[in-house]
Amino acid sequence: MDVKIQQEWKEALEEEFKKDYFKNLVEYLHKEKESGQVIYPPGSLIFNAFKLTPFNNVKVVILGQDPYHNPGQAHGLSFSVPEGVIAPPSLKNIYKEIESDLGISLQGKSGNLEGWAKQGVFMLNAILTVRAGVAASHSRIGWEKFTDAVIQTLSDKKNGIVFMLWGNFARSKKVLIDNTKHTILEAAHPSPLAGGAFFGCRHFSRCNQVLTSEGLPPIDWSK
Repeated sequence: MDVKIQQEWKEALEEEFKKDYFKNLVEYLHKEKESGQVIYPPGSLIFNAFKLTPFNNVKVVILGQDPYHNPGQAHGLSFSVPEGVIAPPSLKNIYKEIESDLGISLQGKSGNLEGWAKQGVFMLNAILTVRAGVAASHSRIGWEKFTDAVIQTLSDKKNGIVFMLWGNFARSKKVLIDNTKHTILEAAHPSPLAGGAFFGCRHFSRCNQVLTSEGLPPIDWSK
């Protein structure tokens, strides 16, 4: 089975694509479409995070849970929306924290985070697809097994990645990460439902301090 994914990732995850659960996952998605269900993001964007941040380029991981399930929002990057789409509440709070943390203005910045992805910020959702209008509708079809393997592979095969884990779901993934090789930053989820507990985490400056200490260029979070 040929999975259309960026070549470095294809090689790193080669064994995963051969497993029965992944074949079953692909078959499930085909059946969903055949039955007339609308799936987000569009097929060409399911692996967008992998396309924009090749395996060898990953410096930072921001882990989300589920793609946006409203029309025109999901484009394969956690927390991000395409150009011209209003930033959702969680992303607005992320921007507020960046402004406070770094003392910069993001006034007028779109909700499209491709600029981060191209600098090495891997914007991974634990679940890569969703049925239109139904949050978490693809949460039990095998995606989490796959993305757990992605996180584990990054942890095993690379060094010095900064993992940002926001909210209890993301934080549960820290068992997959070797904290002797990587930096794990934990905070509340940026959703307004978390009551503002995300604010003050200063993950963006802390991330850049780690990267700089490793001799890597910091992330320009204004891009």
